[in-house]
Amino acid sequence: MVPLPERGRVYRARRRVRLGDAAPSQRLRLDACARYVQDIGNDDTEESGLDAQAGHGGGVWVVRRSVVDVVSPPRWGEWLDLATWCSGIGGRWAGRRLSMVGEQGGRVEIDTLWVHLRPETFVPARLPPAFLDIYGDAAGGRKVSAKHVLDPPPAEVGPELEWMRWPLRAVDYDVMNHVNNAAYWSAIEEVLARSPGRDPHPRAGQPVRAVLEYGSGIEAGAPVELLVRRDNDKQLDVWFTIDSAVHATARLTTL
Repeated sequence: MVPLPERGRVYRARRRVRLGDAAPSQRLRLDACARYVQDIGNDDTEESGLDAQAGHGGGVWVVRRSVVDVVSPPRWGEWLDLATWCSGIGGRWAGRRLSMVGEQGGRVEIDTLWVHLRPETFVPARLPPAFLDIYGDAAGGRKVSAKHVLDPPPAEVGPELEWMRWPLRAVDYDVMNHVNNAAYWSAIEEVLARSPGRDPHPRAGQPVRAVLEYGSGIEAGAPVELLVRRDNDKQLDVWFTIDSAVHATARLTTL
Protein backbone atom coordinates (compact mmCIF):
# COMPACT_ATOMS: atom_id res chain seq x y z
CA MET A 1 0.00 0.00 0.00
CA VAL A 2 1.95 2.99 -1.28
CA PRO A 3 1.31 6.31 0.50
CA LEU A 4 -0.09 9.48 -1.01
CA PRO A 5 2.37 10.77 -3.61
CA GLU A 6 4.34 13.92 -2.90
CA ARG A 7 3.70 15.04 -6.48
CA GLY A 8 1.33 14.10 -9.27
CA ARG A 9 -2.40 13.78 -9.62
CA VAL A 10 -4.59 12.84 -6.64
CA TYR A 11 -8.36 12.87 -7.12
CA ARG A 12 -10.47 13.45 -4.01
CA ALA A 13 -14.14 12.91 -3.28
CA ARG A 14 -16.56 12.34 -0.41
CA ARG A 15 -19.10 9.59 -0.06
CA ARG A 16 -21.49 8.45 2.63
CA VAL A 17 -22.02 4.78 3.46
CA ARG A 18 -25.57 4.22 2.27
CA LEU A 19 -28.08 1.53 3.15
CA GLY A 20 -27.29 -0.54 0.06
CA ASP A 21 -23.57 -0.55 0.96
CA ALA A 22 -23.92 -1.91 4.50
CA ALA A 23 -24.17 -5.40 5.99
CA PRO A 24 -26.73 -6.17 8.74
CA SER A 25 -23.96 -5.34 11.23
CA GLN A 26 -23.84 -1.86 9.58
CA ARG A 27 -20.25 -2.29 8.33
CA LEU A 28 -19.32 -1.33 4.78
CA ARG A 29 -19.33 -4.53 2.69
CA LEU A 30 -16.44 -5.65 0.46
CA ASP A 31 -18.53 -5.51 -2.71
CA ALA A 32 -19.40 -1.89 -1.92
CA CYS A 33 -15.67 -1.13 -1.59
CA ALA A 34 -15.15 -2.52 -5.09
CA ARG A 35 -17.94 -0.35 -6.47
CA TYR A 36 -16.35 2.71 -4.87
CA VAL A 37 -13.09 1.94 -6.70
CA GLN A 38 -14.94 1.67 -10.02
CA ASP A 39 -17.05 4.78 -9.52
CA ILE A 40 -14.30 7.04 -8.20
CA GLY A 41 -11.94 5.79 -10.92
CA ASN A 42 -14.49 6.69 -13.59
CA ASP A 43 -14.97 10.14 -12.05
CA ASP A 44 -11.20 10.60 -11.95
CA THR A 45 -10.58 9.76 -15.63
CA GLU A 46 -13.41 12.05 -16.70
CA GLU A 47 -12.26 14.97 -14.56
CA SER A 48 -8.60 14.52 -15.53
CA GLY A 49 -9.36 14.84 -19.24
CA LEU A 50 -8.22 11.29 -20.07
CA ASP A 51 -11.65 10.38 -21.42
CA ALA A 52 -11.63 13.37 -23.75
CA GLN A 53 -8.07 12.72 -24.98
CA ALA A 54 -8.05 8.93 -25.30
CA GLY A 55 -11.72 7.97 -25.43
CA HIS A 56 -13.94 6.99 -22.52
CA GLY A 57 -11.62 5.59 -19.85
CA GLY A 58 -8.68 5.71 -22.26
CA GLY A 59 -9.78 2.35 -23.65
CA VAL A 60 -11.19 -0.70 -21.86
CA TRP A 61 -9.84 -1.50 -18.40
CA VAL A 62 -10.27 -4.88 -16.74
CA VAL A 63 -9.28 -5.46 -13.13
CA ARG A 64 -6.64 -8.16 -12.63
CA ARG A 65 -6.10 -7.99 -8.88
CA SER A 66 -7.61 -6.19 -5.88
CA VAL A 67 -6.04 -5.89 -2.44
CA VAL A 68 -8.35 -4.54 0.26
CA ASP A 69 -7.08 -3.78 3.76
CA VAL A 70 -10.03 -3.21 6.09
CA VAL A 71 -8.22 -1.54 8.97
CA SER A 72 -11.46 -0.49 10.67
CA PRO A 73 -14.74 -0.98 8.79
CA PRO A 74 -16.68 2.20 8.05
CA ARG A 75 -20.24 2.16 9.35
CA TRP A 76 -23.65 2.88 7.88
CA GLY A 77 -24.16 6.64 7.63
CA GLU A 78 -20.46 7.48 8.06
CA TRP A 79 -18.99 10.12 5.75
CA LEU A 80 -15.80 9.03 4.01
CA ASP A 81 -12.99 11.12 2.54
CA LEU A 82 -11.68 9.32 -0.53
CA ALA A 83 -8.41 9.85 -2.37
CA THR A 84 -7.28 7.93 -5.45
CA TRP A 85 -4.04 8.01 -7.42
CA CYS A 86 -1.86 5.87 -9.69
CA SER A 87 0.24 3.46 -7.61
CA GLY A 88 2.42 2.10 -10.40
CA ILE A 89 2.71 1.42 -14.12
CA GLY A 90 3.50 -1.53 -16.36
CA GLY A 91 3.60 -1.82 -20.11
CA ARG A 92 -0.10 -2.65 -20.51
CA TRP A 93 -1.48 -2.17 -17.02
CA ALA A 94 -1.47 0.25 -14.11
CA GLY A 95 -2.25 0.31 -10.41
CA ARG A 96 -4.92 2.43 -8.76
CA ARG A 97 -4.83 3.20 -5.03
CA LEU A 98 -7.88 4.25 -3.11
CA SER A 99 -7.72 5.45 0.48
CA MET A 100 -10.96 5.77 2.45
CA VAL A 101 -10.92 7.52 5.82
CA GLY A 102 -14.15 7.98 7.78
CA GLU A 103 -15.20 10.72 10.15
CA GLN A 104 -15.97 8.09 12.81
CA GLY A 105 -12.68 6.19 12.50
CA GLY A 106 -13.42 3.88 9.58
CA ARG A 107 -10.48 3.21 7.30
CA VAL A 108 -10.02 1.05 4.21
CA GLU A 109 -6.92 0.99 1.98
CA ILE A 110 -7.24 -0.53 -1.49
CA ASP A 111 -4.83 -1.20 -4.33
CA THR A 112 -6.08 -2.52 -7.67
CA LEU A 113 -4.28 -3.58 -10.82
CA TRP A 114 -6.05 -2.83 -14.11
CA VAL A 115 -5.11 -4.19 -17.54
CA HIS A 116 -5.60 -1.87 -20.51
CA LEU A 117 -7.37 -3.52 -23.48
CA ARG A 118 -8.09 -2.55 -27.06
CA PRO A 119 -11.86 -1.93 -27.24
CA GLU A 120 -12.13 -3.64 -30.64
CA THR A 121 -10.42 -6.91 -29.69
CA PHE A 122 -10.11 -6.92 -25.86
CA VAL A 123 -6.41 -7.71 -26.31
CA PRO A 124 -3.97 -6.03 -23.85
CA ALA A 125 -2.65 -2.78 -25.32
CA ARG A 126 0.06 -0.35 -24.31
CA LEU A 127 -0.99 2.53 -22.12
CA PRO A 128 -1.96 5.61 -24.14
CA PRO A 129 0.44 8.59 -23.98
CA ALA A 130 -2.31 10.68 -22.38
CA PHE A 131 -2.43 8.28 -19.43
CA LEU A 132 1.29 8.58 -18.81
CA ASP A 133 1.13 12.37 -19.09
CA ILE A 134 -1.66 12.61 -16.51
CA TYR A 135 -0.75 9.86 -14.04
CA GLY A 136 2.96 9.25 -14.54
CA ASP A 137 4.16 11.65 -11.85
CA ALA A 138 1.97 10.08 -9.15
CA ALA A 139 3.29 6.62 -10.04
CA GLY A 140 6.76 7.86 -9.10
CA GLY A 141 8.58 5.40 -11.33
CA ARG A 142 7.11 2.35 -9.57
CA LYS A 143 6.70 -0.70 -11.80
CA VAL A 144 3.89 -3.16 -11.16
CA SER A 145 3.49 -6.76 -12.31
CA ALA A 146 0.32 -8.43 -13.55
CA LYS A 147 1.52 -11.87 -12.46
CA HIS A 148 -0.83 -13.81 -10.21
CA VAL A 149 0.49 -14.43 -6.70
CA LEU A 150 -2.23 -16.52 -5.00
CA ASP A 151 -2.00 -20.30 -4.87
CA PRO A 152 -4.04 -22.63 -7.08
CA PRO A 153 -6.37 -25.10 -5.33
CA PRO A 154 -4.87 -28.36 -4.09
CA ALA A 155 -4.67 -31.19 -6.58
CA GLU A 156 -6.87 -33.40 -4.43
CA VAL A 157 -10.01 -32.23 -2.68
CA GLY A 158 -9.87 -33.32 0.96
CA PRO A 159 -12.23 -33.00 3.92
CA GLU A 160 -10.85 -29.53 4.76
CA LEU A 161 -12.41 -28.21 1.55
CA GLU A 162 -16.03 -27.26 1.03
CA TRP A 163 -18.03 -26.81 -2.19
CA MET A 164 -20.64 -24.06 -2.48
CA ARG A 165 -22.91 -23.21 -5.39
CA TRP A 166 -22.88 -19.55 -6.42
CA PRO A 167 -26.00 -18.85 -8.49
CA LEU A 168 -25.48 -15.83 -10.72
CA ARG A 169 -28.08 -13.09 -11.17
CA ALA A 170 -28.80 -10.85 -14.15
CA VAL A 171 -27.60 -7.83 -12.14
CA ASP A 172 -24.15 -9.41 -11.69
CA TYR A 173 -23.18 -8.76 -15.33
CA ASP A 174 -21.65 -5.61 -16.77
CA VAL A 175 -21.61 -4.01 -20.22
CA MET A 176 -19.14 -6.64 -21.48
CA ASN A 177 -21.56 -9.41 -20.43
CA HIS A 178 -19.06 -10.69 -17.88
CA VAL A 179 -19.54 -10.87 -14.13
CA ASN A 180 -18.64 -7.44 -12.75
CA ASN A 181 -15.63 -7.45 -10.44
CA ALA A 182 -17.71 -6.12 -7.54
CA ALA A 183 -20.05 -9.12 -7.83
CA TYR A 184 -17.20 -11.51 -7.01
CA TRP A 185 -16.90 -9.80 -3.65
CA SER A 186 -20.58 -10.51 -2.96
CA ALA A 187 -19.67 -14.21 -3.15
CA ILE A 188 -16.99 -13.65 -0.49
CA GLU A 189 -19.59 -11.92 1.67
CA GLU A 190 -21.83 -14.98 1.22
CA VAL A 191 -19.03 -17.29 2.40
CA LEU A 192 -18.40 -15.10 5.44
CA ALA A 193 -22.10 -14.98 6.29
CA ARG A 194 -22.34 -18.78 6.33
CA SER A 195 -19.68 -19.16 9.02
CA PRO A 196 -19.91 -16.17 11.37
CA GLY A 197 -17.01 -15.99 13.79
CA ARG A 198 -14.93 -18.67 12.04
CA ASP A 199 -13.09 -16.79 9.30
CA PRO A 200 -10.89 -13.71 9.08
CA HIS A 201 -13.72 -11.19 9.07
CA PRO A 202 -13.67 -7.42 8.34
CA ARG A 203 -15.41 -6.53 11.58
CA ALA A 204 -14.33 -3.95 14.14
CA GLY A 205 -11.23 -4.86 16.13
CA GLN A 206 -9.81 -7.33 13.62
CA PRO A 207 -8.01 -5.76 10.63
CA VAL A 208 -8.22 -8.00 7.57
CA ARG A 209 -6.47 -8.13 4.19
CA ALA A 210 -8.61 -9.47 1.34
CA VAL A 211 -7.00 -10.25 -2.02
CA LEU A 212 -8.94 -11.22 -5.14
CA GLU A 213 -7.25 -12.17 -8.41
CA TYR A 214 -9.31 -12.44 -11.57
CA GLY A 215 -8.72 -14.82 -14.45
CA SER A 216 -10.81 -15.17 -17.57
CA GLY A 217 -14.20 -13.55 -17.23
CA ILE A 218 -17.27 -15.51 -16.16
CA GLU A 219 -19.95 -15.35 -18.82
CA ALA A 220 -23.72 -15.40 -18.49
CA GLY A 221 -25.26 -18.67 -17.37
CA ALA A 222 -22.00 -20.26 -16.21
CA PRO A 223 -22.41 -22.94 -13.49
CA VAL A 224 -20.05 -21.44 -10.90
CA GLU A 225 -19.01 -23.36 -7.80
CA LEU A 226 -16.89 -22.01 -4.97
CA LEU A 227 -14.17 -24.18 -3.47
CA VAL A 228 -13.61 -22.98 0.10
CA ARG A 229 -10.73 -23.73 2.48
CA ARG A 230 -10.39 -22.47 6.05
CA ASP A 231 -7.20 -22.47 8.11
CA ASN A 232 -7.79 -22.11 11.86
CA ASP A 233 -9.72 -18.85 11.53
CA LYS A 234 -6.54 -17.14 10.28
CA GLN A 235 -6.90 -17.64 6.54
CA LEU A 236 -9.77 -18.17 4.13
CA ASP A 237 -9.20 -19.26 0.52
CA VAL A 238 -11.94 -19.24 -2.11
CA TRP A 239 -11.59 -20.47 -5.70
CA PHE A 240 -14.23 -19.59 -8.28
CA THR A 241 -14.52 -22.66 -10.51
CA ILE A 242 -16.44 -23.70 -13.62
CA ASP A 243 -16.17 -27.40 -14.44
CA SER A 244 -13.11 -27.55 -12.13
CA ALA A 245 -11.33 -24.73 -14.03
CA VAL A 246 -10.37 -21.78 -11.80
CA HIS A 247 -11.61 -18.36 -12.96
CA ALA A 248 -10.73 -16.31 -9.88
CA THR A 249 -9.04 -16.76 -6.51
CA ALA A 250 -9.55 -14.95 -3.21
CA ARG A 251 -7.70 -15.01 0.10
CA LEU A 252 -8.56 -13.34 3.40
CA THR A 253 -6.02 -13.12 6.22
CA THR A 254 -5.83 -11.26 9.52
CA LEU A 255 -3.40 -8.36 9.60
